[in-house]
Amino acid sequence: MNKTRLTFWVATGIIFLFEGIMPALTGHTEMAKEGVMHLGYPDYFRVFLNIMKVAGALTLILPFAPARLKEWAYAGFTFSLLAATFSHYMVDGPQGQTFFPLVILGILMASYWAFRKGGPQAA
Repeated sequence: MNKTRLTFWVATGIIFLFEGIMPALTGHTEMAKEGVMHLGYPDYFRVFLNIMKVAGALTLILPFAPARLKEWAYAGFTFSLLAATFSHYMVDGPQGQTFFPLVILGILMASYWAFRKGGPQAA
């Protein structure tokens, strides 16, 4: 496996865990509900966001998903992670949780770079 494919699968696997598996398993918990309410969002937004995260994560991880759909998933995750950083900053100020979405964004950028270099097509 070449370096680009390895980068794609490792980075995309991490994104799949953080943006697909975790929301699917924990998005309905009281802690998740309280977290969304703490940021000032309505509960229906939490449900919608979880559905979109799981759909986007599946789109990125499935090799047969159309490239244009993957581009939309990357864009959606980028907006979501930037909005999460901004929301946490505006409500809680600069704390660890404020900037954690930027770490995930960096991993997403690595996945996107490898995707553009042809990573998943060689799978």
